[in-house]
Amino acid sequence: MSRSLRRERVVIDATLIERLDSLAGVAVARFPGVAYPLVNKLTSAKLVSPARMPADVVTIGSELSYRDMVTGRDQQVTLTWPERADIDRGIVSVLTPIGVALLGLSVGNACRWTTRSGEARTLTVLEIVPESITRAKALAAIYASTPSTVLAAVKKEIINAPPIHPCCLSEM
Repeated sequence: MSRSLRRERVVIDATLIERLDSLAGVAVARFPGVAYPLVNKLTSAKLVSPARMPADVVTIGSELSYRDMVTGRDQQVTLTWPERADIDRGIVSVLTPIGVALLGLSVGNACRWTTRSGEARTLTVLEIVPESITRAKALAAIYASTPSTVLAAVKKEIINAPPIHPCCLSEM
């Protein structure tokens, strides 16, 4: 019996469109297998303001888990910009096949995508870690590994960060 994919229109933060479109434009010559799917996703997406971005939608900075429906394996990754990607730490660039596939999906959504080696895959988003917890973990990692001279630059980010509920601190 064939299982159908739960598909909904993807949702993307409207403030990210210009940079995502620019990345796709630059990637067309070198990575058309990534650039064209990204352009298609951007043109068909529902654009929303950051204030209206649903908490259960994958966006830049989302820490999430998904299931590879071909292998049955669950993966935990963070979606990020290309210059911050570190695949060894599970930090995936939006300018990769899996990054494009994840962008804009909601929890429970499934998506078909093709690996760089041409293998067809299907994934389902299982969970998205709340943004405040993800941000707090990232800032904690910066503090743990950054010289004190750079910490002043991070101070602005901390001041503007949303408050973290005390019960969430135990999850870090």
